[in-house]
Amino acid sequence: MSGRKNPFEDLEEMIDRMSRQFEESMGGGAMEKLGGGGASIDVADRGEAFVVTADLPGYRKEDIDVTLRGDHLQIRAETEQETEESDDEDGQYIRKERSHRAVNRTVTFPEDVDEENVAAEYRNGVLTVTLQKLVAGDEDSHSIDIE
Repeated sequence: MSGRKNPFEDLEEMIDRMSRQFEESMGGGAMEKLGGGGASIDVADRGEAFVVTADLPGYRKEDIDVTLRGDHLQIRAETEQETEESDDEDGQYIRKERSHRAVNRTVTFPEDVDEENVAAEYRNGVLTVTLQKLVAGDEDSHSIDIE
């Protein structure tokens, strides 16, 4: 029965397509306007491995969480910043700003990946996750260390 397509893949593709259409109808970045969002990602099939590249500028490595469960890779990042400026003598605020940013993306692979053979690297605002393909896998969740 390896010739049959998984019906859930069609459902996930439809949901992804609807999400993209929703974002486009809101003028791009709809999720950001609603207070959440996703990172821009590329997924490449390199034959023996999948390579996922996510743009996460402004985040520190400690702000990023990468988790693999079966054929689903989840990338989450969250950061908070606070800026304070005061030029007066009594210390009253002239300006105080706080910001909170979060992104969450899930990638589903068309083939099983080796959960024990995954590498992640974060440099200059770009996260790169390399996942070796596997013939058979289990359904346990694994946290991935970022170098």
